[in-house]
Amino acid sequence: MSKIRAAVVGGGIVGLAVARELLSELPGAEVIVFEKESSVASHQTGHNSGVVHAGLYYEPGSLKAQLCRRGVGLLEKFAADKGVTYEECGKIVVAQDTNELDRLRAIFERAQANGVPDVQMIGADEITDIEPHARGVAALHSPHTAIVDYVGIGEALAEDIVAAGGSVLLGREVTAITTDGRQARVATSRGVDTFDIVITCAGLQSDRVAHNAGDSQFPKIVPFFGDYFLLSPEKSALVKGLIYPVPDPKYPFLGVHLTKRFDGAIMLGPNAFLSLGRESYRARDYSLRDIADAIGFGGFWRFALQNLSAAARESRTVLSTRSFVEEARKYVPDITLADVHRGPRGIRAQAMNSDGSLEDDFVISGKDRLIHVRNAPSPGATSSLAIAEYVVREALSRASLT
Repeated sequence: MSKIRAAVVGGGIVGLAVARELLSELPGAEVIVFEKESSVASHQTGHNSGVVHAGLYYEPGSLKAQLCRRGVGLLEKFAADKGVTYEECGKIVVAQDTNELDRLRAIFERAQANGVPDVQMIGADEITDIEPHARGVAALHSPHTAIVDYVGIGEALAEDIVAAGGSVLLGREVTAITTDGRQARVATSRGVDTFDIVITCAGLQSDRVAHNAGDSQFPKIVPFFGDYFLLSPEKSALVKGLIYPVPDPKYPFLGVHLTKRFDGAIMLGPNAFLSLGRESYRARDYSLRDIADAIGFGGFWRFALQNLSAAARESRTVLSTRSFVEEARKYVPDITLADVHRGPRGIRAQAMNSDGSLEDDFVISGKDRLIHVRNAPSPGATSSLAIAEYVVREALSRASLT
């Protein structure tokens, strides 16, 4: 029997985890990762908050909930094995007034249903025991929520792939994928390769890669940027771990929160607003193609009209640093405008359906020899190793390679 050849499109944390899992499940196979950038983990993996989510919010029984809890354990062990920074700094979700208590209790019930360990409801006095400078009437405490160096995880995954005989080809943008049912062909600027199975994990470009390969155009990616501010080092003691707001169902995005980073820095944010480019990490960067793609999509306008109050809230934090900091001060009043400076920007690959509704769960599509990871939102990085198990199992079954 000839050697099985498998390709993964995308060198972010999910794509790298999928390639590593393929090598584990197909001993002796030839596995190639195609990444268009000059390094792995260049986009969402390298521009997120670094939080390892415990599974507090997700609908019990959903793919998100299942893969998050499985992913936490796999990620923690992998980080320990590879010497990548991982810290259980803990998280509190803080209710600012009694109106938020019912929503907070609902999160607590979900967390319990999802098997999040040692999660508990605490009162105002207990909040200051955990976060001395935080304020609220009550909170949910998740002591095992963690932070990690996701770029370090991505680099370690790439090293594992090469050590197992696979290849990570950088600077190789995939321009086309075709399939005849038994084989798939991947075209790059260097030519065309033929594979027994192809799995795309293209993140911010996932809809385009999938649609160009014959898949549905929906869900469609609409990019939203999120800006962070950094707390000055001399004020970093104001925050010990993660301080989050109670999610408000009126808003599609969480809002500003406070996050300890794996290197000890404290981040405020992110906000969320339509990005002028899928890969525009600086305010002055834009892509006319991406702008036209987003605003020319009817579903986006339906979403926008249904979320005018959210747009108003987010625009204030985009236009005014003071407004941004005031959002954080709701939870840690000792922070002042003078204590912060502008930090990094991330881009969220928000999957949106044709009717303008947001696709909340992980989405896997494709058939036969070609599988697409269409949506891997937060907790996608947390769940990456578990997503890889799930996707590879599904892909090998569809391709009859088990």
